Amino acid sequence: MTVGEHQAIATGGGEQPLTALDQPGGPTLSEAPELSMSDDGAAALDGPFTTRQLLRLDEALRVADQQTGLTFSVYLGDLEEPTRENAEALHRRLDGAATAVLIAVSPNQRVLEIVTGPDARRRISDRDAKLAALSMAASFAGGDLAGGVLAGIDQLASHAGRH
Repeated sequence: MTVGEHQAIATGGGEQPLTALDQPGGPTLSEAPELSMSDDGAAALDGPFTTRQLLRLDEALRVADQQTGLTFSVYLGDLEEPTRENAEALHRRLDGAATAVLIAVSPNQRVLEIVTGPDARRRISDRDAKLAALSMAASFAGGDLAGGVLAGIDQLASHAGRH
């Protein structure tokens, strides 16, 4: 995967297939996305985000990838127990895991995991990840899932700096 491409937002849990963006920049942690038709006949992805939120998240991932040279990904869905090990296993499945940053969010379990590869960890400290997690958790507590993920991507990318 080259700089500027990113792994798309994936959602899933249990027996449900994962969901990806319409045209992700790279492969996802998913199979085929589930589409539903809106009242105006436009196809939309089933999930917690509106089309506008998905576009904003996609742009945030693209910008973070381009500015940092790292690969940012988001997983939204249930995590198997133990959740940290499951998030780490998802991270290992990403292309270029050494330079990847995974934000894994499980709203139903009230769990947030940020996993960084060894190269990304040199640029994003545990303290930086914890600060981003606190900001995200505050948004989630206020009912703003998309805003929390956007804030986390922005903060992690800012801490990573430019490549």
